[in-house]
Amino acid sequence: MNSQDRLRIWIEQGNVSISQLFFSSYRQVGIRDLDALLVLQLMSFAEEGQGLPGPSDLAVRMSLSEEEIGHGLQRLMQSGLLTIERTMDDKGLLNENYSLQPLWTRLVDVQVLGCSGKEEENRQAEEGEIFAMFEQEFGRLLSPMECETISMWFDQDGHSADLIKAALREAVIARKVSLRYIDRILFEWKKKNIRTVEEAEGEARNFRGQSQPSRHAAGNETKRKVPFYNWLEERD
Repeated sequence: MNSQDRLRIWIEQGNVSISQLFFSSYRQVGIRDLDALLVLQLMSFAEEGQGLPGPSDLAVRMSLSEEEIGHGLQRLMQSGLLTIERTMDDKGLLNENYSLQPLWTRLVDVQVLGCSGKEEENRQAEEGEIFAMFEQEFGRLLSPMECETISMWFDQDGHSADLIKAALREAVIARKVSLRYIDRILFEWKKKNIRTVEEAEGEARNFRGQSQPSRHAAGNETKRKVPFYNWLEERD
């Protein structure tokens, strides 16, 4: 193979362009070295028109196992740096692609606004605790979609970690531990301008009081000791 053939192959493979800001600042937003390489691979797949590569696709190019790659993707999503973007094509079909826009925004914020690395670490530690609590209650790792939902509670809905913990506790009491149920709880609280754990607990006690069975009914239902409010039922 001559030098011209080598040059042609090099050009045909295309290039992946990335800001120097990524290399100089990714540690400040809590990205590990291996996860930084994962980001580069996601960009490479996107350039090739594959916007949602799975762990098996990524494992072909990396020296990591599919499980390790899955954990890396989960870390990026739990940190709010990677999301799944959904769009409709001309035929009305749903397309899903990874989006690194939150990462680029965070990097610029660190550079321009001077967000300290310590503040970022504290924020990520707080959010990481929430993800760990959900995984413990679910008894398994969270899926990318579940990670995205929880991240949206923080980033888009503006819920605090303490309020999300309170909603999770309500779901556990109701024995309805699902993201849909917890999302409904948070929606109801936001609609009523409930922002603190104390306000949320007061609201929950109020609804539990309303749902207490009568003495006659209680005598027939001794097994049910903890009444709960079904947040999925619409109430005025």
